[in-house]
Amino acid sequence: MPITAHIGRRTALTAAGALAAAAVLPPAAPAATRTPTEVTIAKIVGNRAVNQGRIAIRLPAIAENGNAVPLTVAVESPMTAADHVKTVHIFADANPFAEVASFHFTPACGRAEASTRIRLGETQDVIAVAEMSDGSVYLARQEVKVTIGGCGG
Repeated sequence: MPITAHIGRRTALTAAGALAAAAVLPPAAPAATRTPTEVTIAKIVGNRAVNQGRIAIRLPAIAENGNAVPLTVAVESPMTAADHVKTVHIFADANPFAEVASFHFTPACGRAEASTRIRLGETQDVIAVAEMSDGSVYLARQEVKVTIGGCGG
């Protein structure tokens, strides 16, 4: 004579839900070794080599208030149809959301330069990544010391 066990409807539904969730959820990812900013920059860069130079970042060395830090970024380029800056991405590595801004350019812009004010939560590097029309990528960074943080700090 077979042995049967009786389980309640609630127990069966709970077990079925747990099995379904386990089948749908991806396995836990291993601990990340790169910062979120590095991961985002890696997505932009892909398998291209990262070059130094051509980018000038103008920021104050010390920002007394991180709420409105003036930033100017310029990229050396003839801005012709064959050789121009397509996009410049700005990152603030220690901010809660590191992606600060992206500026898009065309040859009609005449020069690849943009100015804005950014918010910095603490002393950190500001990173500029420029994507060129020929597929090359340039990166520059500058540290800014922040005395009063602008991101709730």
